[in-house]
Amino acid sequence: MSKESFLREFIAEIWNKKNFEKVKHFVHSEYTIHLDTADPWEGKTLSHSEFINRMKLGSFDPFPDMNFEITSAIEDKHHVAITWILTGTNLGMIGEIPATKKSINTKGMTIYHFKDGLINGHTQVFDRTTIMKQLGFI
Repeated sequence: MSKESFLREFIAEIWNKKNFEKVKHFVHSEYTIHLDTADPWEGKTLSHSEFINRMKLGSFDPFPDMNFEITSAIEDKHHVAITWILTGTNLGMIGEIPATKKSINTKGMTIYHFKDGLINGHTQVFDRTTIMKQLGFI
């Protein structure tokens, strides 16, 4: 299986279907967030349980229907870069802020890093300003 196919399956199973029991199948035991501006975990290396906790608290609690549509992908020896469209509805707390019940739709790009055939980190940029506007915060 190519890294791109593996990554597409990871996005489908973990991010879109939320099958957390499959994390160890896709994610290396050390997952580093190299760059992800405004992410409190930026620069940290996470274990499997920390990776799942980050997903639940930072993504799925506030946006339980979060979904990624991959729009393009480029693979090289140790990376797969994807562009994507993120959609979801804010139905849970964002920190101390109550749910707005508003929908989001934004674009971004993530470079996933691979080691030993598994995903071991990412470098990511996306339009958080649009999300803040769509939620009515700015």
